[in-house]
Amino acid sequence: MKYIAVPLLLLIAISCTSESPKETYNPANDTLKYEQEVHLQNVRQLTFGGDNAEAYWSYDSEELIFQSNNPEWGVECDQIFTMDISSKEPGFESPMISTGNGRTTCSYFLPGDSTFVYSSTHASGPECPTPPERGAGGAYVWPVYDTYDIYKADMDGNIIAKLTDEPGYDAEPTVSPQGDKIVFTSDRSGDLELYIMDTDGSNVIQITDELGYDGGAFFSPDGTQLVFRASRPETEEEITKYKNLLEQGLVEPTNMELFIVNVEGTGLQQITELGNANWAPYFHPSGEKIVFSSNHQSSRGFPFNIFMINVDGTGLEQITFDAMFDSFPMFSPDGKKIVFSSNRNNGGTRSTNVFVADWVE
Repeated sequence: MKYIAVPLLLLIAISCTSESPKETYNPANDTLKYEQEVHLQNVRQLTFGGDNAEAYWSYDSEELIFQSNNPEWGVECDQIFTMDISSKEPGFESPMISTGNGRTTCSYFLPGDSTFVYSSTHASGPECPTPPERGAGGAYVWPVYDTYDIYKADMDGNIIAKLTDEPGYDAEPTVSPQGDKIVFTSDRSGDLELYIMDTDGSNVIQITDELGYDGGAFFSPDGTQLVFRASRPETEEEITKYKNLLEQGLVEPTNMELFIVNVEGTGLQQITELGNANWAPYFHPSGEKIVFSSNHQSSRGFPFNIFMINVDGTGLEQITFDAMFDSFPMFSPDGKKIVFSSNRNNGGTRSTNVFVADWVE
């Protein structure tokens, strides 16, 4: 995006001689939000059809990068796309910026917004990896494909560098606000742990070491902490089940809580004890609160809604009030907007779409 420099004296003159008309907010026009969603205004839908998720902001707060399997866009499994945050209509097609081969996940802009990192299986072949069947008793499981590695690419989709080259799962990268570090999840130790590396793939440091899945990590605004989701199997039965699933490249994400840890690996704190699945956490711009998705109010798996909680685990507040699924909340770097994925307004289909809203404190 290009910006036009306006002389300071001209700006002062304009501000002294006239006032720009202010647009009055009319709740009746905000048809994509529910009445209880007091922190959201001007909710806009940016995708229409398929599964669109993990939409993350550019550093200039103007663009989003996300994954989608929208069949109308010619993909059979998740690939990486980008779009600006202007209003969209059905039929809009985002440009794909991954290779189009294999399966991808977890993309994130690098400083300058001209390059990004993401996870992909494309090096093992062009086909989409076979999705797993549900577990025992119909349990929902996530695949942990051992062909995932982390790549750096430009906005035309050209691979610049392969940042991980260990056997097994390396995925879920996100970048620090300062743009100097990447946190990711890997099973290189035999368990799914968090690691931090420089943005060129060097200086890899293991952060967590407790049994269980640690993933979906994000940096605090000052870059000193991480918030992440984790399972913590405790009983012999739980531990055996977790290890057996991991040997099959699977994780059952139905019981997860949120944790905070310093980027040196010290000061680990559990911040939720809600039960069920608490995940997709992200720091509030103040660094003092966390937004996240949870189904802790449900006995049947749904709905998932977005909640906010203080970093000490107090002050739980519900943010969205959807009947099915709201998740992947992320504040824009300027703190003015929030993006999330939702089943709302999908015409009764199973599609999950990307929405953006103004944030109201």
